[in-house]
Amino acid sequence: MVNRLTGSWLTGPSAALPPGERPEPIRQDWRGQRLGLPEHGPDSVASKGSRAVALLIDLLASALIAGLFTAPELPRHWSLLVWALLTILPVATVGFTPGMALLGIRVARIGDVPAVGPLRALGRTALLFFLLPALIWDADSRGLHDKAAGTVVVRSR
Repeated sequence: MVNRLTGSWLTGPSAALPPGERPEPIRQDWRGQRLGLPEHGPDSVASKGSRAVALLIDLLASALIAGLFTAPELPRHWSLLVWALLTILPVATVGFTPGMALLGIRVARIGDVPAVGPLRALGRTALLFFLLPALIWDADSRGLHDKAAGTVVVRSR
């Protein structure tokens, strides 16, 4: 009884439709299938673990680089500026950060245009800064920051 009463607003507007009028769910056998990406190998969706490790590598590298300029003091917030530059510029031009390059993953734009570009890289990085958009994923393992930028993180090898 409760499921019937709450299903219309918890599961979305189509749940309120009679059973014969509900749209068929889109079948997806692997992450990225709806985007036209392969299941395995290059250009398949990168794992969440590899993305997290790449981010950690980039954060550590940013702290070390900022520390070189602020030594003997700690870098404090300067490491965030270095991280932003270390993320926006490479993603906009070559599609990956140093951490992503080490792990064999890259940011790809969805559609016919392969380059991410500076505006998408800036918006993606600004949302990634808050971390929460990166922690909310869809069925293709795309965070809100990737959905907003029209990008997906894929394997490059």
